[in-house]
Amino acid sequence: MGGMVYTSLDTTKLSTAECYGLALVELGKEHPEVVGLTADLAKSTKIGVFGKEFPDRFYNVGIAEQNMFGIAAGLAKNGLVPFASTFAIFAAARSLDQIHTDIAYMNVPVKIIGTHAGTSFGQAGSTHHCIIDLAVMRSLPNFTVINPCDGAETFHAVKAAYDIPGPVYIRINRGFDQVIYPNVQDVPFEWDKATTMKEGNDLTIIACGSCVFESMQAARMIKADAGLNVRVLNMHTIKPLDKEAVIKAIDETGVIVTAEDHVTQGGLGSAVAEVIADYGKPCKFKMLGHDNSFSTIGLQEDLLAIAGIDANGITNTISKLIDVDFDTDLSWKDEY
Repeated sequence: MGGMVYTSLDTTKLSTAECYGLALVELGKEHPEVVGLTADLAKSTKIGVFGKEFPDRFYNVGIAEQNMFGIAAGLAKNGLVPFASTFAIFAAARSLDQIHTDIAYMNVPVKIIGTHAGTSFGQAGSTHHCIIDLAVMRSLPNFTVINPCDGAETFHAVKAAYDIPGPVYIRINRGFDQVIYPNVQDVPFEWDKATTMKEGNDLTIIACGSCVFESMQAARMIKADAGLNVRVLNMHTIKPLDKEAVIKAIDETGVIVTAEDHVTQGGLGSAVAEVIADYGKPCKFKMLGHDNSFSTIGLQEDLLAIAGIDANGITNTISKLIDVDFDTDLSWKDEY
């Protein structure tokens, strides 16, 4: 994207991180207390555009992520609203001590943008993949955790983060996501409410991030092959989870599958499972994500396929879960 200039927010031409950068610039114009921090990754995380617009409100601390979050906490204690950007794995793993004690414990309004999340930096290998951050950040008191599905939703999530009390963690992918919302004006974003991407009463897929697009594709495939109407929920806010949407899916569809570019331990699937267990009504349920191992090197689309969280993998899992061969059995009825 080097050297290219856009005069409008056309999310089909902007990477997800670029949408973050532009949203932060808008916030900076509206709120003089907004400041930006980077650990020598301004170009990679796209926060550099904020630094160019507001050089006196932008801090590059060098390759020192732990210090960056400590500095951000101090700035927040003095009335500023810091947005701190780094790769997701450097936030969730390398800097956890400072995030836990300086930010979560102090309950200060530091907004963390973890980029290159999931397997979106696939070619870099396990050291730069981040498939544990939802579990880590969801466990911290006071944190709100958001995983947008594309650039346009990221734009709204970043704008919303300013108004959300306390610390916020937003995980976004590297590069370009599959576009779900071509126009930023068309995003029906409420930070603590799931978005219904597709209506249906035969079964429900609950997804976040990259897996929202894959789930929508799977729903279309299942409709074409078996005539089943699949509800797709974009659960962009992992914490606090929209429990009402999950309970409604239990009552109305009886079959729930979760999909996330994250390990199945502690992330979206675990959060949904907690709601199901607490509600106490039986339903068919399956969590899809990466197993508890270090991911391999490869393109993200290949890594999603290996984990069974691309459209084909989600479709195959649902076929086995409800014991229907989508190629031959067109008479299946929901037993719930």
